[in-house]
Formats: sequence, C-alpha cells, structure tokens
Amino acid sequence: MAYLARIGATDSMVGPPEPVFPFIDRADGTRWVLRLDRGRMPFWIFDRNRRVPGTGWRDYLALLRLRGAQGTVAEALGGAGPIYRRLLEPLAVAALNTAPDEALASLMQAVVAQTLGAGGAACRPLVPREGLSESFIDPALAWLRARGADIRLGRRMQGLERNDDQISVIHCADGAVVLGPDEAVVLAVPAPVAADLVPGLTVPDAFEAILNLHYRAEAPPGEAPFVGIVGGVAEWVFIKPGIVSVTISAANRFLAEPPESLSERVWADVRAACPTLAPEMPQCRVVREKRATFAATAMQQKRRPAVDGAGLANLALAGDWTATGLPATIEGTIRSGETAARFLLRHV
Repeated sequence: MAYLARIGATDSMVGPPEPVFPFIDRADGTRWVLRLDRGRMPFWIFDRNRRVPGTGWRDYLALLRLRGAQGTVAEALGGAGPIYRRLLEPLAVAALNTAPDEALASLMQAVVAQTLGAGGAACRPLVPREGLSESFIDPALAWLRARGADIRLGRRMQGLERNDDQISVIHCADGAVVLGPDEAVVLAVPAPVAADLVPGLTVPDAFEAILNLHYRAEAPPGEAPFVGIVGGVAEWVFIKPGIVSVTISAANRFLAEPPESLSERVWADVRAACPTLAPEMPQCRVVREKRATFAATAMQQKRRPAVDGAGLANLALAGDWTATGLPATIEGTIRSGETAARFLLRHV
C-alpha cells in the first residue's frame, strides 16, 4: 500500500470497506463470510456468525504453532479439521503457491504475522480495478519518467561483462550499455535468467504453476468482489464487469489437462459461487503460468540469494525469488526492490 501511495495508484484498487471473505464449501454447499475485526484483537473468533462454520475459538490457536516451526505447514498446523480445511489450507496455498504438506511453515508464519496477526486492518482484500499492469506498473513508469528516468523497453539483455568485482558493460541485442564509475545495476529478472547471466549464482530451481481462467460472463457483485472455493478445482472466483475470473494456485497437477475439460470442470465451481450464471459455459480463456513462483519448500528457501548474492559491488539482485523473508508475492517483490535500492545507495 505504501508503494501504491508513492506512485499515486491507491485509487486503482477496489474492495470491500471491511475485512470480509466470502466462502463456499463444494462438499456440502455451506456458505459463510469470514468477518474480521479491524483492530488487532481478534474478537471475531468468539462469534460463530463471523468465524468458519464448525470451528470454535480454540481452533484458531493453531496459528500459534507456526511460530518457530521448522517443518511444513501441514506438520505445524495438524492438517485436519474444519479450521484447517476451510481456512488454513486455502490461505497457505494462496499465499505460498505450494501444497501445505511441502510448503515451509516459516514462510506461512511470515504471511500470518503481517495479515491475521496484525489485525483486520491489515487484511482488507483489494483487487485491481482494471489489471495488475494498470495498478502496479504503468503508474510506476509514469512516476519514474516524471523524475527524469529514461525507460527503454523491448531491449533483450544478452550478458553482463565484469571488470574485477563490478559490472562494466550490459550487452543487449541492439548494442552495449557501458556503465560509468558511479552507476549500478539492479538485476530484476526471473531466477533462471539471473542464473544464466551471473555464473555461479544459486537460485531457486523448482517452480509451481498458477492457472487463471477468464469467462466472458456477467455476475452480480457480492459483498466482496470474489468468493473463496473450498473443495473444488477453482480456489478463488473474481467478479468484474463482463468477466468472471478464476485462480488456481499450486497448479502443476493441472498442467497436462486439456483446457476444454479443465474449463468445464471449473465452470461448475464458478456456478456454485455465482448461482445466477447460466448452465451453459461461455467463452473462456485459460492462462497457464508454468513458472509462476518458486516452490516454497525448505530446499528452495535455502537457494534464495541475498541482495548482494552475486558478489559484485555494483550489482543488486531483486525479485520475489530473492531472500525477502516472504513467499513469492507482490509484497515480497516490492520489498526486494526497496532492499536493492538501499544496498546500492550504501555501496555505490
């Protein structure tokens, strides 16, 4: 939110005024709305009408087991009961993009500490009014240009030339960029690209996919512009004017499925979330991001480099795959950029 405020894009995000999260369980059709308090005290867990059905307030103490946990999310949280199936597992998959029986509990704790642990004011769900580019990228480029930055897009970088412990030349397909003595590089590229450009750099090498399905359909917005799905193929259904979109995280298991059958199966979940939709499936686009994030496992966590992991005085690494302390999220990406900037301001 601080980033959005800096680039003047706060108003590009929309969502309910309060921290509310509607859900439906496909196993039995149960619907509920998680209603958090805005303050840090979680009074909502004592109200059966505001918490997850089938849970008592003591069930939420399970989150305390994440503190200091060294194993997986499932090992730390027990992996059973309505609280796990209807809240903790969906939260873990959404935030870590990794199955809970493989995902690292300490990364889950980092998410919980800055969301549920910080109170409802830190959990208000917001989505872009238009798209991620319109909220996070285009305003940032405009902000930079207004301050004299020269933005050059479409220039494929082919290599980095070193001179002792510094980068001296950036080689691009259309020519070379020679760095001056007071210039530096923030290498903000996907992990496999960074490994190709910086020999010997250790980076995450196992990844999880995210699938998005976009249906050309009109559904009435509810209390929030989304519905969480438990026990379905879909996980989150987002409702926008003329479009109903679905996100499926930790989606490696669905990569081989033909888009036609996948979209049909997901449409059943969408209709359960939005009962006013017609039975006939409308036009659908399936988008597969095969390397959406690194797998948030203990092994991959060890492969995340620090900002200065390249060992070069004027080169900083940035990206959600670096050692941000968070899983591969937008928040982690922003944190990595700020860390890279501070590093170079100190050392160049």
